[in-house]
Amino acid sequence: MLAPPNVALRPVEWPTVFVIGLTYLTWGLATTVLWGVSPLLAVVITGLCITQFSSLQHEVLHGHPFRSTMLNEALVLPALTLTVPYGRFRDTHLAHHYDPNLTDPYDDPESNFVDPARWPGIIAPLRAVLRANNTLLGRMVLGPIVGNASWLASEVRLIRAGNRCVIRDWGLHAVGLGLLVGWLWYAPMTGWAYLGATWIGHGVLKLRTFLEHRAHDHARGRSVVVEDRGPLALLFLNNNYHSVHHSHPNVPWYKLPALFRANRDHFLRRNDGYYFASYAPIFRKFLLRQKDPVAHPVWPVVRADLSDAPEGRHGA
Repeated sequence: MLAPPNVALRPVEWPTVFVIGLTYLTWGLATTVLWGVSPLLAVVITGLCITQFSSLQHEVLHGHPFRSTMLNEALVLPALTLTVPYGRFRDTHLAHHYDPNLTDPYDDPESNFVDPARWPGIIAPLRAVLRANNTLLGRMVLGPIVGNASWLASEVRLIRAGNRCVIRDWGLHAVGLGLLVGWLWYAPMTGWAYLGATWIGHGVLKLRTFLEHRAHDHARGRSVVVEDRGPLALLFLNNNYHSVHHSHPNVPWYKLPALFRANRDHFLRRNDGYYFASYAPIFRKFLLRQKDPVAHPVWPVVRADLSDAPEGRHGA
């Protein structure tokens, strides 16, 4: 099994630096030059850049591409995703990496499950929305609205409670928003068009997150491997090898496929065969069908002990 690299001795990860530069360049051209050619195409390309940018933020919060945390975080300061401060993404995602809590309706910040005891008390229209949100089409179309509404409501509660860390991160996010607004002030792309691009960017990202975790009695069986090597894998920076990433969160994105191939039987045995060969069968199977019930089907989650958690779960 490949050991995670020693961060203190790690060289600069140039593939990640290259993708960051290319993403900003493409985003800049899409909001300016391409807008004059085809506004629709400009919005779509901008949306895909926002998805890519979110994937890059994920790399940064795990300590890439430089040894300097300050330099890494400066690279993703502009608030291209609009609604998610980098610091809040970092803190909630690292909490999500405590694998024994995966899919927990309360303790996993990225869980889409609801406590079964609360489910009957949710009003019928909202239950219908949440059921639709558990289909792939619903997750990609409604998910950006449902997810952001829930996210922003929880952030407002934390700010009102005086949480200084949350207030600090939103303050830094305001700086990133200022950079974004300053660019869009002079760029020909309209603000409404950028909102549409953001919706696309968040929606495409929901394709990756839709089934990356499932309800399972054991923590090791909750994370998927989607062995896709096409454009979507690049867009997601191989985070579709999600079980591999949770086992080795310090390994950079461009090494995850080789790590999986070298230890394929180990990973598929460990995650109890939670595997798809690509995203095509996921579309066929779940486009209009719920992947899971909204109410957690095996709640209370069986808490795994530390020996059940994948290697490197503490890494960031």
